Amino acid sequence: MNRLLPWSRRAPSGRPLSRADYAGALYGSLLAASVVAAASAVGDFPRLQLVVLLLVTGLVFWAAHVYAHLAGERLVGRRLDWTETRRVGRREWPIVEAAVLPAVAVALSPLLGLGLSGTAWLALGVAVTQQVAWACIGALHAGASRALVSVEGAVNLILGLAIVAAKVAVGH
Repeated sequence: MNRLLPWSRRAPSGRPLSRADYAGALYGSLLAASVVAAASAVGDFPRLQLVVLLLVTGLVFWAAHVYAHLAGERLVGRRLDWTETRRVGRREWPIVEAAVLPAVAVALSPLLGLGLSGTAWLALGVAVTQQVAWACIGALHAGASRALVSVEGAVNLILGLAIVAAKVAVGH
């Protein structure tokens, strides 16, 4: 729990001891919402395929982010090593983790009596909700005021609702 909510670790000044980097969780949540919206735009997407698509897309984008960071931040004359690769891989892992809750929502949707269309809306709602939650958690971790936490949550809600609007616009 302390890994996910690390703002409980503070210096004597009351400031957080670590960086408030929730970019991967935010990006992964927006990516998961986009995958659900795009998949459901082509019609009723089978649940198993949507679960696999969410998880594989998260993994592929994670690998792409790791590679981009390693290639883009490489020091001249310095070879990449496994320590650095593992560090960047761990830092970017929330991109994959963000696909898990929407995938679980898809897998559990039959227990809720949802059809394929309802399943897509559930997964989309879960992805947008976690995106807003991670934005607020990141702001809290950084020591932001309540007003700034609210602004960050609202900005991420607007981003998520843009995906919802795109889904609605294509008619599903």
